Amino acid sequence: MTPPRALVTRAAADLLEHLQDKHGALMFHQSGGCCDGSSPMCYPDGDFIVGDRDILLAVFDVGDAGVPVWISGPQFEAWKHTQLVIDVVPGRGGGFSLEAPEGVRFLSRGRVFTDDEKRSLADSPPVTGAGYERGERPPPSATHIVAEAVDACPLPATPSG
Repeated sequence: MTPPRALVTRAAADLLEHLQDKHGALMFHQSGGCCDGSSPMCYPDGDFIVGDRDILLAVFDVGDAGVPVWISGPQFEAWKHTQLVIDVVPGRGGGFSLEAPEGVRFLSRGRVFTDDEKRSLADSPPVTGAGYERGERPPPSATHIVAEAVDACPLPATPSG
């Protein structure tokens, strides 16, 4: 099975469910810099205009409609070898992202795909904004929710000595 291009931690999924109760359907766009650095930005679904060349990484299985996760085409080119893991940590997030008043912020972590995963992904081109408008969707996968970020991004073993 093709690995998901994005995952979400249980804590971040719980926060998304809380935000869905307050704001309705949600979406993410992985920011490429500027005002809020490279944070995953959470918006009410449709409040951020997805471009034709933006890439849909996943639709998180959170809430009734799920939560689509988008990234710009140029940023995807730089990150295409990496699985994005959206987590939540204490602190103030980006001013435009919905979690900002909650005292926490979403945080992107990354894990480099294995060679086998890269080969699998090569057979499954990503869905663009234009493709999404035509009804294309990412391939099905197991749940996008992991218990902790370390479950998706294990810490490297320390050398003994």
